[in-house]
Amino acid sequence: MAVYYKGIFFLAATAFLGEGIEVLVNMILARELGSHGLGLYMSILPTVFLIVLLSSFELPVSISKFVAEREERYHRNILYHAITLTIVFTSILLLAGTALIPFIPVFDAYHPYIRWLVLLLIPVISFTSVARGYFMGNQHMGKIAISNFLRKVVQLGLLFALFRFFKFNAETSLLVALGTLIGSEVVVFLYLIYMFMIQYHHLKRQPFSNLNRKLVRKNLMAVSIPTTSMRLFSAFTGAIQPFIIKAALVHAGLTHTAATEQFGMLMGVAMSIGFFPAFIAHSLLIVLIPAVSKTHSERDYPSLRKMLQQVMVLTFVYGIAAVTIFYFFAPELTSLFFKSETSAIYLQLLWPFFLFHYFIMPLQAFMIGLDMIKEAFFHIIWSTVIGFALILWLGSMYEWRMNGVIIGMNTGSVLLFLMHYATVCKKIGLTFFMKGTIPKTMEH
Repeated sequence: MAVYYKGIFFLAATAFLGEGIEVLVNMILARELGSHGLGLYMSILPTVFLIVLLSSFELPVSISKFVAEREERYHRNILYHAITLTIVFTSILLLAGTALIPFIPVFDAYHPYIRWLVLLLIPVISFTSVARGYFMGNQHMGKIAISNFLRKVVQLGLLFALFRFFKFNAETSLLVALGTLIGSEVVVFLYLIYMFMIQYHHLKRQPFSNLNRKLVRKNLMAVSIPTTSMRLFSAFTGAIQPFIIKAALVHAGLTHTAATEQFGMLMGVAMSIGFFPAFIAHSLLIVLIPAVSKTHSERDYPSLRKMLQQVMVLTFVYGIAAVTIFYFFAPELTSLFFKSETSAIYLQLLWPFFLFHYFIMPLQAFMIGLDMIKEAFFHIIWSTVIGFALILWLGSMYEWRMNGVIIGMNTGSVLLFLMHYATVCKKIGLTFFMKGTIPKTMEH
């Protein structure tokens, strides 16, 4: 367990610095793009992340899980088959992307070069995912932490230099903002591939055993396909969420420009601040997937129960502290971006969304490690459908507007937490209040 805690601490420490840089990045974007430009930037990001998700094919999750469950002598063979699979998948995706991206209407309102910059992400993310998955599975969290930090530093440096020394019109400013994001991914790719090649050459000098090619691909696909489907659904709903929110606000009487500005304050200011402490949850997610997978493969349920209890306590402590600060210091925090009372109110009203999001991420890691990806997928579907229904219903009412949107977001987050938590507790033999029972898998 000491290895896992060391990994969590190192990831969390570097992620804290990275999130601090992310706040600076969003402050630069807010000041250079303005409220309308920031709304456009935040509106296109979910589509970009959707393409990133497709490119990764959730290989970091499937490879890390498989590597953690197998002895080191099998790792070289696992990586060989994973790389072969990635080459084939990336080639297909590049061809499909080249054919389809020119016809995706979301990009019509943006600079034409943005389409092709996004296409560059496909091979970059695909091959980075193999390296990331291997390092996660072997608990080489230092390399993961450095790559995450490097991404933020490079993006900040590029943004500062370009906007400091050059002047751009509104359309080109958006191109520059997205270009720096993609450029930072290229730098991370170069770093991780370099470190991966060093590790791979080391593996070639070690004794190794082969695994059946079909077995490796079956194990990778058994995790990648359902996890990608789950993340794809989340990314797709994230991509359409801006349009649902803005449509609801327009139906409630706002102009399209006003709706875009309010969405920009919601996502670019309130959400940026609220997600700041999620670096701890994300660090837990990265470490817990291989840790829970390995522990579950050994059927060590007492350790799983102890792990969950410790994660829940840690999340509760920092989560309560974070949302308390957000609630009472909202005006001071949001003023770093805009002098706007509206964004401060959004931050205060969203405290349930943020708090339960901090719990959801490590719980999702447990569900992946416990081979309950299908159940996690159904939970996400139900919570999203109910959340979106409330957003459309309440957000479209003149008297509710953005308050109705926030109620829908809060409801979806709370519901998803409850379903994840109850399912994990039942699986490993804990009651809802963390008392020990006998897991179902051990009854027979």
